Amino acid sequence: MTERELEILERVRAGGLLVSGRPVLVLLSGGRDSVCLLDLAVRIAGPDAVRALHVNYGLREQAGEDEGHCAALCRLLGVPLDVERPGGPPPSGNVQGWAREIRYDAAARIAAPAGAEVAAGHTATDQVEGVLYRLASAPSRRALLGMRERNGIVVRPLLGLTREETGAYCRERGLDWRDDATNDEPRYARGRVRGTLVPALGDIHPAAQANVLALMEILRDEAVVLDSVLDEVLQGRREIELARLREWPAALRRLAVQRLADLAADRPVPGIARRAEELAALREQGTASLDLGSGVRAVAEYGVLRFEYASKAAPAPAPAALTVPGAVAFGAYEVHCVLGPPERRPGCLDRDALGPQLVVRAWRPGDRMAPLGLAGTKSLQDLFTARRVARERRATVPVVESGGEIAWVAGVATSERFKVTADTREAVYLSAHPR
Repeated sequence: MTERELEILERVRAGGLLVSGRPVLVLLSGGRDSVCLLDLAVRIAGPDAVRALHVNYGLREQAGEDEGHCAALCRLLGVPLDVERPGGPPPSGNVQGWAREIRYDAAARIAAPAGAEVAAGHTATDQVEGVLYRLASAPSRRALLGMRERNGIVVRPLLGLTREETGAYCRERGLDWRDDATNDEPRYARGRVRGTLVPALGDIHPAAQANVLALMEILRDEAVVLDSVLDEVLQGRREIELARLREWPAALRRLAVQRLADLAADRPVPGIARRAEELAALREQGTASLDLGSGVRAVAEYGVLRFEYASKAAPAPAPAALTVPGAVAFGAYEVHCVLGPPERRPGCLDRDALGPQLVVRAWRPGDRMAPLGLAGTKSLQDLFTARRVARERRATVPVVESGGEIAWVAGVATSERFKVTADTREAVYLSAHPR
């Protein structure tokens, strides 16, 4: 092992996002960054804990060759490979956004049964390019914070490495990669940032990229302080009196309305902060509303401002009884319950801890459980967010309860209360399959 290989391996291991034995699904495009990530994941987590996902969009003549390269690499490293082929032409508009949505939806679906995290190969170079792009296209405080190392089940173990370092690692490991020429094409805004803006900044100052990254670190530290101030003034409320909002400094108004809109949509909603003054000016008499886009609407009712999200959620299926063992239809799923020897893995429960009959139902606001491996109880809403379950799909996810207590949520969590232990004599295996 060369000195450079060892240094990069230890830097990534020290980041704690890849851990020996922890299941991880690597997003594998075939480029240098994802090839480097897959090799590091195998070396750190172990081949038995790693699988890869390649999405063949069929948009380039070389797409089949890219898929073949990924398949050969996975055979070399002893890693199972899942291939997603969306089929059909992409919709008009943001092709890269469409591709990203398909990639992460597929990753969440594949990772869920094993309780795996999803590892993306974003680097410090991507971080700089992304911040510059967002600063130009959607200026906001969040645009300068960059990508986080962990966002729900998505982890980014290479954010401390540059693109040059991942390429050097692959060369020294003897690993080939495939370059996607469309990444540099000027027809895409990201390509123009990579091909013109970043080199121009380097011409102005040789440490330009390092300086951008250093500024992001400072702003992230300051964001923690700002969030603490916001927690203190909102005190957990999801609405605010207009009169009180108007008394606050403009910066605090922007932070408050953005936080409340994000909470209503259960995800970051772009552009709300820039409309803070417009929101603060809503009348206090009667009721007034303002459509803010992205499915979010502001409602001022008798002087109190709140935010609503127009969810297109699928209707919740009716509850169904599940015998042990047995199977039952639940909406678009069939939930299976079988008996077997105890194993410590998701969906495996202690038979003696369960009642004679289980109930499969949809989640309800306020639902809580004690997830296996996490301290204390968590709300299902927070668990759905962490597992990247889209708000529109949540009502269709099977929730299995025993004696009124949640025992298992398909693809999301297993209860600590019903877990398999050294004393378990017989186990129940729960699974949900599309009908």
